[in-house]
Amino acid sequence: MILVVDLCYRDGSLSRDEFVGPVERLLRKIGAPFFTRHYTAVGAPEVEAADAAILCGTALRDTGFSGHPEQFRWLLSFERPVLGISSGMRALAAAFGAGTEPCCEIGMTDVEVLAPDPLFAGEEGFSAYELHEYAARVPDTFVSLAASDQCVQAIRHRSFPLYGLLFHPEARNEWIIERFLGLVETARYRP
Repeated sequence: MILVVDLCYRDGSLSRDEFVGPVERLLRKIGAPFFTRHYTAVGAPEVEAADAAILCGTALRDTGFSGHPEQFRWLLSFERPVLGISSGMRALAAAFGAGTEPCCEIGMTDVEVLAPDPLFAGEEGFSAYELHEYAARVPDTFVSLAASDQCVQAIRHRSFPLYGLLFHPEARNEWIIERFLGLVETARYRP
């Protein structure tokens, strides 16, 4: 079961349709079981029930989640696959002590793969849809996997399957979410 986390400024906001809805539609299309919670409603029962988590993006100026880092502390001990998308990458990085830096990218951007990883296997680069004014700094326990000419676009924890993507794969690169779900299946059956 995948926990889909809505990071929009309030539960049920109109932005939910734009940033959470596409992820939910893709999961339904693939047949992946999931449940969705607003970040303020994620507690021990939700975390325990999840085999993986996807932290969805938000509107360009919707940064309310960043004022509540305590809401993301569960990520420090989750140790199951996580995919943080745009604002979700920032929340993931913040949980591990990293801040942000200005980096405005809106629209399609070329992304170069920097390090081998199953998420990007066989890809050297691709175009991705961007919608952000800030990028996450890379936490010490993470490696950079991909970058644009302006900032880091993808990170992964050095020991656990925790990923952050600054771009929006649900908009133009659904194959990345499909590969992430493959990692979820692999992690589920590991002895």
